[in-house]
Amino acid sequence: MSRPLSWRAELRRQLGRRRTLWVLGIVAALPLILVAAFSLDDDPGRPGDPTIRLVDLATGGGPNFAVFAFFVSAELLLFIVAALFAGDPVPAEASWASLRYLLTAPVSRARLLTSKLVIGFLSTAALVIALPVWALTVGTLAYGTEPFSILGGGELPWGEWLPRMALAIGYVLVMIAPIGAFSFWVGVRSQTPLAAVGGALILLIVSGILDSIDALGDWRKALPGHYSRAWLDLLVSGPIDWADLRHGALWAVLYTVLFVGLGYRRFRRQDILS
Repeated sequence: MSRPLSWRAELRRQLGRRRTLWVLGIVAALPLILVAAFSLDDDPGRPGDPTIRLVDLATGGGPNFAVFAFFVSAELLLFIVAALFAGDPVPAEASWASLRYLLTAPVSRARLLTSKLVIGFLSTAALVIALPVWALTVGTLAYGTEPFSILGGGELPWGEWLPRMALAIGYVLVMIAPIGAFSFWVGVRSQTPLAAVGGALILLIVSGILDSIDALGDWRKALPGHYSRAWLDLLVSGPIDWADLRHGALWAVLYTVLFVGLGYRRFRRQDILS
């Protein structure tokens, strides 16, 4: 029998929740929906427009399809997953009126938060990794094993594309962590699941709006989502430009540590009445 609040017990609790099953279903269905959508158009290009977009190359092979599916998911879906898995567990316990009973083992508040936060981030990481792997499987079956076609021209062979794609997945994981951490902090403060997830999405939307204002200049670089697409720099021919990737990762780590620290500080001091 698992001891109270062990990682194994928390993982079992999270896997049994309906919202987890819904997220798993969406991730599993997304590549299949994309294949079905592409099958409706024999010529995905735009007549008279010579510009090549990522979507125009999506049916060129398994790697291209996986990159496209990951790209559209990393725009919003993966941020929602991070906000849901990291921010929902603590306020969900409060909404069930079971939070205070979990602290009567006796169990420290830090241990409770750590258990839920670690499982939340591990669940997010598992889904972020599973999505491109599943999309690659579906894309390879649907469109073949052609090497990755680069937007600017040329190809990346499988042996070069795979490690770069793995780095891209790791980078996206780092970039969505601040949204999960912010959702965690809001959830601890409000003890309301909707406020936790909604607050994180509002942060993401406001950040995107501010990032589009050129008058802010270099201040935009400090916004959580400014470098969210820098992982595409990994999927080019020739040497990789690490500047944006490095800056994005450093800002993401800073925000993640800040919001997680604020969450622990708040939870340690507040009264638990639910």
